[in-house]
Amino acid sequence: MLSGKNIFSILWRLVHGAAFIGLLALFCFWQNNSLVVSYHTFANEKIPPAFDGFTILHLSDLHNKSFGANQSSLLRKIQKIHPDLVVITGDLIDRRRYNAKPAMDLVERLTSLVPVYYVPGNHEAWSGKYQELRDQLIKAGVTVLDNASVRYTLGQDSIEVLGVRDPGFLSSQHPKGTDTQEMEEFLSSESFQEDFTILLSHRPELMELYKKYPIELVLSGHAHGGQIRIPYIGGLFAPNQGLLPRYDAGMYEENGTTLLVSRGLGNSLFPLRLFNRPELVVITLQSAQ
Repeated sequence: MLSGKNIFSILWRLVHGAAFIGLLALFCFWQNNSLVVSYHTFANEKIPPAFDGFTILHLSDLHNKSFGANQSSLLRKIQKIHPDLVVITGDLIDRRRYNAKPAMDLVERLTSLVPVYYVPGNHEAWSGKYQELRDQLIKAGVTVLDNASVRYTLGQDSIEVLGVRDPGFLSSQHPKGTDTQEMEEFLSSESFQEDFTILLSHRPELMELYKKYPIELVLSGHAHGGQIRIPYIGGLFAPNQGLLPRYDAGMYEENGTTLLVSRGLGNSLFPLRLFNRPELVVITLQSAQ
């Protein structure tokens, strides 16, 4: 028979256990829903004077995620940033549970505030519903850079923005390898004038390809920040890069090309982020002329 002291000890342990589980649940909820803004300044001699201080908001990998009703929390965060341009580098939806509403709630409001450029990711490619989503995005006022380029002009100055389709469009399902033929054909066909050039491409692991071309800045996502980040080390795992990925978050400069990787907003197959809060990336251009 249990004594009163033993019963009290058991209850005390249960209370402590419940409290620990509750705190852990709150921590995980905060890690997956509390937005963080990362600020970067990018200086380059090819950035024209009119674009000095020009602000780009980079979003990636929403994966159907909602931040408040009709994306209200996310939109409030964006409105405080006051970007000049918003770019989205793929995976607005998730192929396993296709739902365009969270994406459209976001872009329909954004396009009323600021120009929005978008390139598709592997989840759009494998969803089987990309054309439907593309039509909705265009109707909402999004510029879809599907192996296309656009010149952004301010006064007498301009910059070039390129966008490439994800290699997943060359495969109907998850491929064993990555076929970059279409991407290489598009990039090789570009004339690459003297303009400052930004490339939007979902995949950061293709940096070896990007830096073959005179591209100053590449914006990518896909790696989800490594999903679980180990303090002072980095991300644990990223698709197409495996364990301890090389390109998981932040800036990388190689051969005159800078790659900036967003940790993204949502999750896909693995539903949890740790030490890796959903990220909005803000890039301020700085003319070095």
